[in-house]
Amino acid sequence: MSVFEAAAQQLHTVRDFFRFTVSQFQEAELFFGHGNDNAYDEAAYLILHTLHLPLDTLEPFLDARLLDTEKSLLLQLVQRRTSERIPVAYLTHQAWQGAYEFYVDERVIVPRSFIYELLGAPLHPWIEYDELVHRALDLCTGSGALAIQMADIYPDAMIDAVDISLDALEVACMNIEDYGLEDRINLIHTDLFTGIDTTYDLIVSNPPYVDAESVAQLPEEYLHEPELALGSGIDGLDATRQIIQQAARYLNPKGVLLVEIGHNRQVLEQAFPELPFTWMPTSGGDGFVFLLTREQLLGEA
Repeated sequence: MSVFEAAAQQLHTVRDFFRFTVSQFQEAELFFGHGNDNAYDEAAYLILHTLHLPLDTLEPFLDARLLDTEKSLLLQLVQRRTSERIPVAYLTHQAWQGAYEFYVDERVIVPRSFIYELLGAPLHPWIEYDELVHRALDLCTGSGALAIQMADIYPDAMIDAVDISLDALEVACMNIEDYGLEDRINLIHTDLFTGIDTTYDLIVSNPPYVDAESVAQLPEEYLHEPELALGSGIDGLDATRQIIQQAARYLNPKGVLLVEIGHNRQVLEQAFPELPFTWMPTSGGDGFVFLLTREQLLGEA
């Protein structure tokens, strides 16, 4: 009898299944990087979501008994998480970026960009009023998360959201419809700026930026994400180079470019020593997202 067959027979309450799930996650030595950072929080989330309970309320339900159908579904998910190393967001089709909820599946990476923290007030030294953003662009939009957050924070803005992956744009379309933003967010299937003929007040991008060596060493959980959305050449900067080299022609005067580059700050600064990068403070540190204005990109400031 497998441990999961035994669990189906001998476990009965939410408390039982919570303890069991944490134990299984710990024993499997899972990697947590897609919404939670430890076995305890991920077990609580998976159980509460699966049982359709409030995600922030575990305690009152700990001694509630589960139906056999609930046990079966929960154990199936726990087994898939541990044996297949599938990120929990793909099991629940739910991901959060800040206070915003999004549908996700394996057609897109799980949203986790620091850029959302920088929209609005943190950009006021460069964009004094949110109402001054009339057109904005989200390059490599994936699930559409940043485009949706921009539409919310910049109420007067029309947003273009670009991705090279049609699969990703299908997911983005679902999220945009969920937020009722079909009239404000325009999805474009292209490679970065190819075919774009508009200029913008704000361009943001969370492009692929993992270098080849790091791609080869990624935890198994990341291998469920689209490879196209992770790696970007030997040093991880292929896409970022193109963005920097082309962005100025797509920015309005005093327009702002905001790009996330992971752990590539030193390599990027060596590649573009003439550019006065501003490194924005985020919850992960101040070396992950850079800001450049149109004038800085053109060498005029």
